[in-house]
Amino acid sequence: MNVRRLVQMLLIGTTVLFSALMQAETVWVDVRSEAEYQAKHIKGDLRISHTEIIKEISQRFPDKNTKIRLYCRSGHRAGIAQNALVESGYLQVTNAGSIENALEERGVESSKN
Repeated sequence: MNVRRLVQMLLIGTTVLFSALMQAETVWVDVRSEAEYQAKHIKGDLRISHTEIIKEISQRFPDKNTKIRLYCRSGHRAGIAQNALVESGYLQVTNAGSIENALEERGVESSKN
């Protein structure tokens, strides 16, 4: 293998690795109340009340390109939180609807405390 080919392969490998690292994981946020969360939740997801969403998300995820998926009991509070985040400049915020929708979409089971 000549040096030129080796350098070319290293550059391609580095580009692929860098691209993979730049692909951010989606942040899943449950915007229901603490009581609702205690009754049923998705392990590993954040729980942030829709009324505190801007404060908490901006502290934890200052990058406005962070992929954020929101859910609640019916999708209503998630919609309120989505609008607030979009108005504050977040670019990749979506409403998954209810916790049941989020569970089904991801193929996971809920946890109970």
